[in-house]
Amino acid sequence: MPRGLISFDTVSFEHSVHKPILVETSFSIRRGAKLTLMGQNGAGKSTLFGLIGGLYKPDEGKVNVMPHTSIAISRQVIPRDELLLSVREFFEACFPEKVYNIDPKIDEILEVVNLLPKNPKVRDSFKDRIVGSFSGGQQARLLLASALIQNPDVLLLDEPTNNLDSAGIEHLTEFLKTYTKTVIVISHDADFLNAFTHGVLYLNEQMHTIERYEGDYHDVVEEIAARVLKEKRKNAQLEKEIQANKDKANFFAHKGGGMRLVAKRMREKVEEHEENKVEVRKEDRAIRRFTIPVQQDIPSEILRLTSYTVIRDHTPKEVKCDVVLKRGQHFQIVGPNGIGKTTLLESLAKGHAKGEMVAQGVKIGYYRQDFSNLDFDQTVYDCLMSVMEEKFQEDMRATAAGFLITSDIINTKIGLLSEGQKGLVAFARLVLLKPGLIILDEPTNHINFRHIPVIAKALDSYEGAMLLVSHVPEFVAQIRIDDTIDLDKKKK
Repeated sequence: MPRGLISFDTVSFEHSVHKPILVETSFSIRRGAKLTLMGQNGAGKSTLFGLIGGLYKPDEGKVNVMPHTSIAISRQVIPRDELLLSVREFFEACFPEKVYNIDPKIDEILEVVNLLPKNPKVRDSFKDRIVGSFSGGQQARLLLASALIQNPDVLLLDEPTNNLDSAGIEHLTEFLKTYTKTVIVISHDADFLNAFTHGVLYLNEQMHTIERYEGDYHDVVEEIAARVLKEKRKNAQLEKEIQANKDKANFFAHKGGGMRLVAKRMREKVEEHEENKVEVRKEDRAIRRFTIPVQQDIPSEILRLTSYTVIRDHTPKEVKCDVVLKRGQHFQIVGPNGIGKTTLLESLAKGHAKGEMVAQGVKIGYYRQDFSNLDFDQTVYDCLMSVMEEKFQEDMRATAAGFLITSDIINTKIGLLSEGQKGLVAFARLVLLKPGLIILDEPTNHINFRHIPVIAKALDSYEGAMLLVSHVPEFVAQIRIDDTIDLDKKKK
């Protein structure tokens, strides 16, 4: 295999003992390639980006990058300490040395990600704005811009469509179609990926290696499913032969004399078949079907909204309304990035804002898009047990197992989980909480595509009140929505 722009030479890496990510893995990436990186939540996709970008060093083997190759990673989320930076400071931190007269570069890259204020008079003050004050979708654009401003030879995009509205995804897709440099993308958005990628790197969680596939996202999913089926059929046939040979061995062994030699040969054949059995991959599991129990004895009227705040031209404006959410109703909140959807959900979850009233005693289950309402220093075990009224460990563990939260991660701190694993913990938490109102802010972000239909089914059948924000129409289409609150609707 010719050496590519980036090559892994028998690389092994583990985060901790007994937690391998890669084992003696070799593959290469050619210059100008546009590839998808796939794998189960928690398999180590973001870690692979860290190895390519030099954030981690392999335990064994070597990661080779052609000399003078620059690499930039567009991360999934903005770290908490960077949320306190101004926009200008955020971009200055992208460079190892001070960049003089950086403002024109910032304006240029904000234009690329469609975040530059249209009014030139507010552009300077915009760069003084604190990063944490932006919506989730706007932060996603800042993350992308922070990689692009470095003008890298290799662009690594970690879930770049999370929180982006349809206009933002369309804008990013068109940009990547014409992008001439090397791009590797982690994403579960099949339509987005198929628009510009032409191959897949698959991180096999079970074998801890990278598999290379040609074709688009759907081709690879079908090919892996076919391989799993073939492996299961092969094992089933071998199991039949193993049992038949065991039965023969037992029969001849009791005959004595020369028949014992025949029995020995039968046992040898059993051992041979056992060795030929293949380990069927497990990383393509979906979470188990689940329901979110609803809080008992809650009133008919769960929520009343008489006003809310929207952001237009970076200026807050109060809008009067008369919205009543009743028990069993599902409402979707829509509007472009930055209009104020997350701000409204956060305010409702806390229950202190003007114009908002949640019925007394109603338990609120809040799925926040950045998981900041979870205690990152708390273990998964303590996080899940803390929301249960009747703290039965067996019930908690059974629920957790349904979300692929197994014994090897139940005592892990939340902050050490992958973003996808945090999402599954957040859903397990909703099940154990038994809320009367659930508030969901982009609940498909970071979640493996195999889990999404299961989650949609659970939300569709939820019998309590629900507020949903999602920019994924295929997901929303699977859920009963009784009414829509459009924050961008202008009164006549």
